[in-house]
Amino acid sequence: MLVGSAVRRVAIIGSVRIPFARSYSAYASVGNQDMLTAALRGLVERYRLQGERLGDVAAGAVIKHSKDYNLVRESVLSSGLDPHTPGLDMQRACGTSLEAAVDIGNKIALGQIEAGIAGGVDSISDAPIVYPRSYQQLLLASFRGRSAWQRLSPWLRLRPRHFRPVLPAVVEPRTGLSMGQSTELMAKRWQVTRAEQDQLAYESHVKAAAAWQEGFNADLVIDYLGLKSDNNVRADTSVEKLGKLRPSFAADGTLTAGNSTPLTDGASAVLLATPEWAAQRKLPVLAYLSYGKVWAVDFASGREGLLMAPAYAVPAMLKDAGITLQDFDYYEIHEAFAAQVLCTLKAWESAAWCSEALGLTAPVGSIDRRRLNVKGGSVAIGHPFAATGTRILGALAKLLAADAGAKRGLISVCTAGGMGVTAIVER
Repeated sequence: MLVGSAVRRVAIIGSVRIPFARSYSAYASVGNQDMLTAALRGLVERYRLQGERLGDVAAGAVIKHSKDYNLVRESVLSSGLDPHTPGLDMQRACGTSLEAAVDIGNKIALGQIEAGIAGGVDSISDAPIVYPRSYQQLLLASFRGRSAWQRLSPWLRLRPRHFRPVLPAVVEPRTGLSMGQSTELMAKRWQVTRAEQDQLAYESHVKAAAAWQEGFNADLVIDYLGLKSDNNVRADTSVEKLGKLRPSFAADGTLTAGNSTPLTDGASAVLLATPEWAAQRKLPVLAYLSYGKVWAVDFASGREGLLMAPAYAVPAMLKDAGITLQDFDYYEIHEAFAAQVLCTLKAWESAAWCSEALGLTAPVGSIDRRRLNVKGGSVAIGHPFAATGTRILGALAKLLAADAGAKRGLISVCTAGGMGVTAIVER
């Protein structure tokens, strides 16, 4: 059987991450395994898990070398956990670590494991650089040769073009458009202005800077390689400064380097367990992971925006939970781009879209923007693709635990490939 005799609650015990760093800066000398191991070690030390065997560790990276095919297991072996602890590599683009948390949560809820870790990591600084397929075929032809001539002759076809590297790019294979170009189309469709985007980006930096100043991140973030805080947060930015930046993805566009997430390196991890497991170890429970939902949109046809899947996933999840969009104390909407957040909010507010796309008789509605990304979002903090989900999950759990009047929080993460991962966290 896959399930036990009863569905169990999934407790969020706590989280640890390393500071998020702009790519090619503080973490330029390390890779995914180094960073993920650091986050896992931090979690092991924080919650006294040295030598403990956990049911599973699920994590992943969006951009990784072929040598990292067993990235998570290798990181587990260096984390201080019992070496009998399994490790699972996962990948759902920017939703990877939130998906990992839902996966670990399901195993806990169904009685398969008592405790596990979810996490994610990404490094742009150590991105794999490959060479053209024609060069690969030449090398393989030489390798397959049985005689000296068969091994040598393929090299006669070698040309300078074979040494031109193929750099990784965040481009959708189905459309040939970058994520920024795709979001420009969304912004035009939903009539999201440059001023709206810059205002949201400004608020993201102000909130993130305040969170660091007040010590909110003190027990969430550990020092790593001399970095003590996220190095993309700009406490001194302003709407005026943001307004002077040039468009990044189209000459007449509204998306800039200031209202989009920067390329970022980093790692994060969250410890999940049954309440009983936590009580046995005298570990506090911050909150509970109660619902999750994934969705996808038909972006390749041009009928839907690339990053609009959460606009569908959240209402479906609300139906599962029997609550409304207004029944949340905190909203954590991943800021891939300020425009993407604003497009999602406008979709939920649109009676026409909610009727046509969701089959609803009324709009999903608006949210209290004062409750949105209250400790800053990805535009300010940074976005190491696979690490963002558990960065958000850990921070939201802490927010709920510290607010006696709060009941629940919403997480919404858009991803490449036209997908979205969402979750509900409750006290």
